[in-house]
Parts: sequence; C-alpha cells; structure tokens
Amino acid sequence: MKFIQQAYKGNNEWWAYLVTLFLLVFGWQFLGVIPLIGTAFLYAENTQEFMDAAINNFTNLGIDSNLYLLLMIFTFLGGLMALLLGVKTIHKRKITSLVTSRTKIDWSRIFYAFGVWGLIGVLMIAIGYYLEPENYVWNFKPVSFILLVIVSFLFLPIQTSMEELLFRGYLMQGFGTWFKKSFVALILTAVIFGLLHGLNPEVEKLGWISMVYYIGTGLVLGVFTLMDEGTELALGFHAANNIVAAVLVTANWTVFQTDALLIDTSEPSVGWEMFVPVLVLYPLVLIIFSKKYGWTNWKEKLFGTVLKPIELNENEFIA
Repeated sequence: MKFIQQAYKGNNEWWAYLVTLFLLVFGWQFLGVIPLIGTAFLYAENTQEFMDAAINNFTNLGIDSNLYLLLMIFTFLGGLMALLLGVKTIHKRKITSLVTSRTKIDWSRIFYAFGVWGLIGVLMIAIGYYLEPENYVWNFKPVSFILLVIVSFLFLPIQTSMEELLFRGYLMQGFGTWFKKSFVALILTAVIFGLLHGLNPEVEKLGWISMVYYIGTGLVLGVFTLMDEGTELALGFHAANNIVAAVLVTANWTVFQTDALLIDTSEPSVGWEMFVPVLVLYPLVLIIFSKKYGWTNWKEKLFGTVLKPIELNENEFIA
C-alpha cells in the first residue's frame, strides 16, 4: 500500500487530477504533435495531400521510418512533461513519489526487468522464426537499422515511461485513494490501458479479442507495481517489450512501422502469440520477480484497503 499512499503526500483533491489530466492531454495530443505535423507538411506536395494524410496516415507521405518513429515519440514527451509538471506544481509532491515508494528510484530494478523480458522477447521471436520461417523476410539495412537501434534505445523509453507513469503511477494512486481498494485501482487502470490501445491497428486487424493481450498486460504491470511498491519493474518491462518489437520484427499492420530485422508477411490472425504471453510468460515473470525481490503478503497488497496514513512530517507517514 505504500506506493498508492504516496498520493497523500501532496494535494489529492479531485480537481488537481482533472487539471493535470487536461494538461497531459493538451501536451500529448496538441503540443506534442507539432513537430510531426510540421514535418508532414514539408513532405506533402500540396495542402490537399497533407489533409488526406492527416485523415489517414502520415506515413503515406514517405517520411523516413526512423524519423517518423522519433516524431511519434515526441508526442509522448509532451504528455510526460505535462504529467510531471502537474504532479510537481499542482499536486505539490515530489516526482519520485509518482515512480516509487522508495527514497530514490531503484534503477537496478528497471534494468533487471528490462533484461528479463528483453531476453524472453528475443527467444519468442526466435522460436516463431524457427517454427515458421516462410512467414518472415530478412530486412537488414545497415544504416537504417543502426539508426533504428539508436532511436529505440534512447527515445522509446520516453513513450513507455509516459504510459507507465500515467497508468501504473498517477492513475493507480488516484483510483486507489478514491475507491480505497487496491484491487479496484488495478482493474480500472488495466481496463483503461487496454481500451486506449484499441486505436492500434492490431485491434482493427485481429478484432477485440486482442484486448485479452492488452488488458492482460495492464494487469501484470499493475501487479508488479502493487507487489513491488513502485513502478520500476513495470518501466523496465514495458521498455524492453516495445524496443524488441520495434527493432526485431515489423509488419504492415502493426503499430510499429520500422526497418526492423524481420518483416512478418503472414496474414493477421489470432494465434498462440497472443495467449502464450498472458497465460504462460506473464505468470513465469511474476514468479521470477517475486523470488528475486521476496514478495510477501499478496492478499493485502492486491486486495487490501487503502487508508490515509498518519502524517508525522512532510516526508514521513505511518500506515
């Protein structure tokens, strides 16, 4: 409960959340897209082509895939900066309280989760390639691939961090203190996380059954956060997931259109790749993390009541 209770260290009134979320949406969906819109306008031959691309997809303008990825990440940077600004100036609490209940961010946890899930992701792709090599085309373009690796490792964590700090940090703490139940916060953040990914092209191709994967991912990331009293494991896990996806495999119907090493040419279908992570790999990772960090008291942390702690001073609380 210590992580959810971090919300009590500052202004926890409903209007503070409303203003901060307004800032986040404005920064993410309006300020953050200015570089993308400006670049798209330069690539378009005329205003009509620009307008058509804005309605459909800016990638139709022939923007370099690495540049386009970077510009998309900048939209999330706008949202992340707005979120941190809201926590600092409107909620009047430390940024670290949004990330962890520890006195400082535990970077070793971030890198550990990144390594574990990154390795599993590479193995899963290797297995898929071994079982059905006819579904893949080798796509190694040295210069473009090197640039993709640089952009992915340096900047993709901005996108994943914005999502994690919003859902597993800000909203988890907000819902937890409003409804007084950690399980309600877990379910709400997972469902909202999944539904927002409903705009991804994968959902259009595969149907709403793909929500099993997105909501399931939101659930396991939420369990990481509640059991570990911080978002560090979720931050590392999510970054590894998206970087591996961007660098190693792409398809013409996925959210990441990159010059990855492999192009998946198979027809989109609901297969084992969707259910194995949720039903097999996520529980496996939970076991690994629980053993590594000695998680105990699962019932209390996942289903317990969130109480406002007794304040001793600005930085100390008794739960």
